[in-house]
Amino acid sequence: MTANDLFAAAPDLMKKWSAASLAIASSLEPSLISLVEIRASQINGCANCINMHAADARAKGETEQRIYLLSAWREAPCYTDRERAALAWTEALTRLSEAHTHERAREALQAHFTTEEQVKLTLMINIINGWNRIAVGFGMFLDPADARSTAASAARAAAA
Repeated sequence: MTANDLFAAAPDLMKKWSAASLAIASSLEPSLISLVEIRASQINGCANCINMHAADARAKGETEQRIYLLSAWREAPCYTDRERAALAWTEALTRLSEAHTHERAREALQAHFTTEEQVKLTLMINIINGWNRIAVGFGMFLDPADARSTAASAARAAAA
């Protein structure tokens, strides 16, 4: 199934889902959003989203080093404390059924994010986990250029 198939099957809901995704993704700094998108996608084994978000991160100036080291962020010295808090929160929520580590992660989150930012980050984690499930569930794999084109079309449709 392609993204176009999803939009054709449930156009109103997919437009709303895409609009929410775009709004939430623009609510925090782009570099942080990229790290969260990639890390959640790694955990979920979503090749489509890893590929797409890594390409987007590079286009926004993210370094290869930080992209490659993301799966070992705890040991890598190239992430800020704020990014580490976001990555811990991402892992805790993405792996919620595996272990209840969210309490420790929430403490770090509260130290580096305002309450509003905590909500925005939590929504972002939910959005990327949802996209991972859509992509993996329907066996989607888009070229990043095609994904950007689809996202631009979705943004125009949401604005209309």
